[in-house]
Amino acid sequence: MLSIRQLARTHRVQRVTGLAAAHYLRLVWRTTKFITEPPDALERIPKHAPIIVAMWHGQHFLMPFLRPPEVPAKVLISRHHDGEINAVAAERLGIGTIRGSGTHGSDFSKKGGVFAFREIMAALEAGYSVALTADVPKVTRVAGLGIVKIAQFSGRPIYPIAIATSRRVALDNWDRTTVNLPFSRGARVAGAPIHVPTDADAATLELARSAVEESLNAVTARAYELADRSAGGRTHG
Repeated sequence: MLSIRQLARTHRVQRVTGLAAAHYLRLVWRTTKFITEPPDALERIPKHAPIIVAMWHGQHFLMPFLRPPEVPAKVLISRHHDGEINAVAAERLGIGTIRGSGTHGSDFSKKGGVFAFREIMAALEAGYSVALTADVPKVTRVAGLGIVKIAQFSGRPIYPIAIATSRRVALDNWDRTTVNLPFSRGARVAGAPIHVPTDADAATLELARSAVEESLNAVTARAYELADRSAGGRTHG
């Protein structure tokens, strides 16, 4: 007999959970009134696509809804068993998936990194915008070099983006996973594009990595500030 833990990892249970998550996120999106900063942030996406969307891990659940209908997109999702649920939900919401994980540096050989890197490059070349978390595995709010190397080799800009809702539950885990709740006030904030020269040396890559990290921290803080202000002044923990 399967244990509860084993049962939760079966394909059927993960698929059902992923589909339920997609329906729940649609409810959150449809019942949340959003502020956008800058106001034309979403209009810029089709003009500059394909782009690389950077986000922090654990703050990503509503990202699929930012995709304009005319812009095809894919998201990088871990091969970990929990990633199966995210993959099902993303595909249900119209986002393609690339399976793999980043690393602490520019070494893409671990956890399907080589495959993921090639798939991301192919997707961008084919006109897909690609979204991925910028933080290195298990180290929250520290951007890795992976996303910067993707921008360098593809020539596509990185757009740091954050979404926050006034009603939410923040989990006590490494990435501060935030579960957005329905009937909220929300904010979606985009930073300025970050371009990485194709001939960037190590110092330039580090500057770009730092810029991604700083911009993501700034847009995340601003998104929570706007969401909480519109809801009456709650503070973000």
